[in-house]
Amino acid sequence: MVRGLIAGALAVLLVAGCGSQPATGFNETDVMFLQMGLTQIGEGDQVAALAEQRAADPRLRTLATELRGQWREESGAMKSRLTEWKQPLEADPSAGAHEGHGDLHNLRPSDIAELREAEDFDRTAVTLLLGHLGNCVETARMESSGGEHPDVRALGSNVASRRQAQIQSLLKLAAEP
Repeated sequence: MVRGLIAGALAVLLVAGCGSQPATGFNETDVMFLQMGLTQIGEGDQVAALAEQRAADPRLRTLATELRGQWREESGAMKSRLTEWKQPLEADPSAGAHEGHGDLHNLRPSDIAELREAEDFDRTAVTLLLGHLGNCVETARMESSGGEHPDVRALGSNVASRRQAQIQSLLKLAAEP
């Protein structure tokens, strides 16, 4: 009988313990990173898609193709995680909803229109991508320093490394006359 009571008590404690701790172990920073990442991918993909088609420099076309492939992979992981956590795919658009997460510039429709009409397409695309990828790195660093979920933190670290390498490639292109 004592064994039965102890076993029952242990079962109750295990169930109670599982219910009191979040099974997924994520925080607001993880969610913010994934949501902002999806927005950044959507914006950047517009520039990369145009660069794939119109860039005169084959290195820029290659980089655009690389970015788009990585973004497809990353966005799939981001959407999957947010869906698993039952979180919206987009951040709350209300003012101040993400106060303290930085005020990163988003690519605007006017930026894309400017790129479409640019006489020096490659230089304009490189400039837009440099700024955009810099923002991606900042968002990823926020995740690395404040995120809780280990897989999402690893994704943030991977995104930061990839985007930094791509920034270096773009800086080389920008330095050429």
